Amino acid sequence: MLPKRWLVTPSAPRHHLDKYKMHPIVAQVLYNRGFTEPESAYAFLTAEGGHTFEPLEMTDMPRAVARVRTAIRKGERICVYGDFDADGATSTSVMMTVLRKLGADAFQYIPDRVDEGYGLNIEALRSIYKRGARLVITVDCGIRAVEEVRAAQRGLDIIVTDHHSLGPELPPAFAVVNPKRDTEPVERMLAGVGVAYMFVAALVKSCNSENKSSPLHKAAQRIDLEPLLDLVAIGTVADLVPLDNLENRVLVRRGLRVLNEAKRPGVRALLEAAGIAPGTVSAMDIGFGLGPRINAAGRLGSALTAVELLTTRDENTALQLAKQLQELNQQRRDLTQQAQEIVRADVEAQENTPLIFASNAGFQHGIVGLVAGRITEEFFRPSVVMRLGEDESSASCRSIPQFDITGALDDCADLLLRHGGHAQAAGLTVHNDNIPALRERLTDIAGAQLDGQDLRPTLEIDVEIDIHHLDEALVNELRMLEPTGNQNPAPVLMSSDALLLDCRTVGRDEKHLKLKLARASGYPPVDAIGFNLGDWAGKLPERVDVAYQLEINEWNGHRSVQMNLKDIRPAAPNGK
Repeated sequence: MLPKRWLVTPSAPRHHLDKYKMHPIVAQVLYNRGFTEPESAYAFLTAEGGHTFEPLEMTDMPRAVARVRTAIRKGERICVYGDFDADGATSTSVMMTVLRKLGADAFQYIPDRVDEGYGLNIEALRSIYKRGARLVITVDCGIRAVEEVRAAQRGLDIIVTDHHSLGPELPPAFAVVNPKRDTEPVERMLAGVGVAYMFVAALVKSCNSENKSSPLHKAAQRIDLEPLLDLVAIGTVADLVPLDNLENRVLVRRGLRVLNEAKRPGVRALLEAAGIAPGTVSAMDIGFGLGPRINAAGRLGSALTAVELLTTRDENTALQLAKQLQELNQQRRDLTQQAQEIVRADVEAQENTPLIFASNAGFQHGIVGLVAGRITEEFFRPSVVMRLGEDESSASCRSIPQFDITGALDDCADLLLRHGGHAQAAGLTVHNDNIPALRERLTDIAGAQLDGQDLRPTLEIDVEIDIHHLDEALVNELRMLEPTGNQNPAPVLMSSDALLLDCRTVGRDEKHLKLKLARASGYPPVDAIGFNLGDWAGKLPERVDVAYQLEINEWNGHRSVQMNLKDIRPAAPNGK
């Protein structure tokens, strides 16, 4: 891994932090996050339902739900067209659950990652039409499917619900519901499942306004949307939308409460497969435990397996499906590691390339995004990892904060068949004849934009603290910041000039580092675990600086404070 630049956030004035009436470390972290007044800090910590917006006020929402109500009343077939990642699977599950409860004749369709690729495609829409559907509701996709929607207009009404970046032109759909169309009073940053949840909330509210004797009104009266929030939390965290956004924070907090009750058979089975006890589930458990297993279905199998798991009411079916996802997830890990080693060897043979571009016919479609993410993290360069096909090839792209990869792809649109995504994560499909030109142009764009920049990963540190002051009470105070994740990361603390009492490697391949540290000889030690930091073993001096997240380690009924190391370095001479 590249050496990191440690950026320690300047301390807020002590007299200012005293106004917060909370632990000074928590106050400093909130100050760092932009909550520079006690009122905004408390609003963030206690955020509840008041921070979500009225769903029916979203652009095109009234038109969209009116069309769905008409379809249900007339018995028209509705297709929910989703995406194959965790956000898409949860979005599909939310939409299908409510449509079925309202009595709709609805079925779901998720394209095959290998054969069809991301988003709407014309052949799929033809197939959906032949199955009798006359209304298609997209979830977590469709915002850039201009030509596909135009081609389908003769036989299908299409409602697009999506959260991805808007293209130069909106698809000519019956309605387009995307929070990026609604920037007042603030830009909304929902995940695809968040948009789906807002859609069904608007739909149920709209059905409730019908005549009390109508079947739709009676069905809507029986629908409780709160139990769906476990799915909203999973999709929101897994899709890495910002959790400093109060609307997402509220949805995930409420969703975690539902998730920890584990009443949904599929969630309960998935928690068991991941080794996570109900009642202890955090946002981190979603990101590293549940999300990857749901994603594995679409990566190496069919995302419909994940949708079936999340919507089944049968315990045995849930257990069988969770086992399938567990096996796919292990396969995903093995394939990712193998591909990562291939790309790493290719990168190390190149010199100072501003953008990593790797292609291989042997890469699995489902893991190229994971490989791109890990390569970008390892080398701190934007990366494009491509699976070569016979005539067309598809790739996943990941980037660094200094480089907007979707913007760069927009500048290459004439070379691409399809593309889309976010500033730091995108996907593309290209004809093989255009691959050399694409590689050259993207490399030139990256070279021009990144020239002269310090391309080292940065580690942002919230506050420095004496290692002797770490205790379980501080861990509990820091938990008030949950749910943590993208744009609201778990706080990173730093302790300087710590005494190294013990150092060893642990894990299957001895890749991880296990330390015992103390302020000085005679002080109580603190345990530390450094995942993938095993290369430091045998190279550390007696005194070190450590950057870490603080957690509680439970083992054989014993609880202790533990540092989860983010980085380590030799202490400066004389502790300076």
